[in-house]
Amino acid sequence: MSAGRHRAARTSRRSGRPRRSGRRRALRLVVGLLVVAAVTGAGSAVWAYYKLNGNLTTADISGLVGDDRPPAVSTKALNIALIGSDSRKGLDGQYGTGLTSAQSDTLMVLHLSADRKRATVVSVPRDSWVEIPSCDLGDGERSKPHSFKINEAFALGSADGGVAGGAACTIRTLEHNTGLRIDHFVEVNFAGFKDMVNALGGVKMCLEEPVKDTKAHLDLPAGCQTIKDEDALAYVRARYSLGDGSDIGRIGRQQEFLQALADKARSKLFDPAALYAFLDAATKSLTTDTQLGSLSKLTDLAKDLKSVPRDQLTFVTVPNVPRSTVEPSDQANVIWKKPQAQKLFTALARDEPVDADSVSAPDGN
Repeated sequence: MSAGRHRAARTSRRSGRPRRSGRRRALRLVVGLLVVAAVTGAGSAVWAYYKLNGNLTTADISGLVGDDRPPAVSTKALNIALIGSDSRKGLDGQYGTGLTSAQSDTLMVLHLSADRKRATVVSVPRDSWVEIPSCDLGDGERSKPHSFKINEAFALGSADGGVAGGAACTIRTLEHNTGLRIDHFVEVNFAGFKDMVNALGGVKMCLEEPVKDTKAHLDLPAGCQTIKDEDALAYVRARYSLGDGSDIGRIGRQQEFLQALADKARSKLFDPAALYAFLDAATKSLTTDTQLGSLSKLTDLAKDLKSVPRDQLTFVTVPNVPRSTVEPSDQANVIWKKPQAQKLFTALARDEPVDADSVSAPDGN
C-alpha cells in the first residue's frame, strides 16, 4: 500500500475516560437536531421541509461493505455508526493543509433495542489500535488487511471513494472487530459546523482561563463570551492549550460546546428565520446511507430515541488500556481490553441490556 493510502491520523496521549455526562451530551445533540428537524417538518411551511430534505446527502454503500458480515441477530434492533469527519473541504486550506483525506475524529455506535425501550451509545476512541480488513478503495483496488488506528479506516476508504468509501471501510472495520452488524451510518462533516454556529448567532461559553493555541488559530480571553465564525471551529479543534492536552480531554470539551449548540437551537424554535438557517446548515452537513437518507426517516429515528426512558439510556466507552502495555514504544494509542470489550459487543449483538458500571469497572466484573 502506498504511503498516501496508509497515512496515519494525528496521534494523541490517553488520559482517562470522558465523563459520562459528556457522552450523554453527545447523544442529546444528535437527538436534539433530529427533533428540531421533526418540529420544522411538521409545520405549515411544507416548502421548507422539502428544501431541507433536499439538502441531505446520501451514499450508497451496499456494494462496498461486502458479504462477509456478521449476522443480524435481531431484525428490529438497530446499530448506527455515528461518524464525525474532520474533512477540510471548503475551509480554504485552514486547519491543516497537509491532510488530503478526511479522518473520523469522532466515532460512536448507537444501539437501539428492538422494542425501542433501551438505547446504548458506545464511544470508540479514535486511537484504538485494531485490525483493519480489506476495503474497497474506490478506484478498482482493495487495501490489504493490516493493523492500525481505527480512524484510518475512514481516511483509507474516502481517499478515492468519498464518504461512501470512508463509511463502508469504517463499518467493515467496526463489524470485523466487534461482531456487530451495523445497519446505518450518519456522517457529520467538519466544514458545515461553522455555518451551523453562525446561523444561531454564536454559542455562549464561559472560560475559566484565557485560551491561546497557535496550532488551532485561537486566542480567547477568560470569561463568558459568544463564540462564532473561525473561533468556533478553532475552539472545538483546540487541544494542546486546554486541560491536559489529550484528545480524550478535547472530546469532553467538544461535547460541552455541542450541547450548548443544541440548547441554542432549541431556544430558536419560535424564531423561524434563525431556525431555518440552522437546519439548512445542519442538513447540508449530514451524509447518511440511502436507507436512512430522508428527513422523515431521520425524524422517525429521533422519535424512537426520544421515547427511550432516561434511565434506559446507557453511555459507555469501549474498555481499553494503553497499547504500551504490549508495545512499550507506543505511548499514544490504546487497545481494547479483553474480555470486557467482547462481552460488551456480544451483549449488544444479542440485544441485551448493558450495565455501564460493569463495563467501566477496573476489573471488568
